[in-house]
Amino acid sequence: MPPTSLSPEFWRDIAPIKDVFKPDAQPEVHIADAPTSDLRYYVPFSDTVSSRPLWISPRRNMWADVLYASGPGLVNRHYHPHEVFAYTISGKWGYLEHDWVATAGDFVYETPGEGHTLVAHHHPDPMRVFFIVKGPLLWLDEEGNSVGHFDVHDYIALCRAHYDKVGIGAAYVDTLFRG
Repeated sequence: MPPTSLSPEFWRDIAPIKDVFKPDAQPEVHIADAPTSDLRYYVPFSDTVSSRPLWISPRRNMWADVLYASGPGLVNRHYHPHEVFAYTISGKWGYLEHDWVATAGDFVYETPGEGHTLVAHHHPDPMRVFFIVKGPLLWLDEEGNSVGHFDVHDYIALCRAHYDKVGIGAAYVDTLFRG
């Protein structure tokens, strides 16, 4: 029942739900400072762009991450057989194949069946984009032909190797598995 007068933090007297999780549910993932400046958390995705995993679903072949570039950058040409969602936190980025450029606050929905070349533009702020990726990326050559793939299992292996190398520990990735 809503309070009769709204005061700051009027909800303080509301009791929380006692049984938050159903018996088979996993706990939430809470990551403070997701677009951190601590570069150890960013896994090199290409020579100029890195990814910080935030949530990984091996079963659904999905992940959520913050894509990062400190300056002009490039992610190899790729094709998405499934949809992708993106929200720009900072910096400037786009696709060579489109005339729009995303900056802080911009949302992008990528339809299934799109191939493109992601580029980070020169900007005073680093490019940080929150992505939700469903399914694999298919690497493309200059003609748009498939020359390889990158799926959640490749992503997990890349993350484990990086986190082991920088001292965070390969097992850190396992804490992000849900769904």
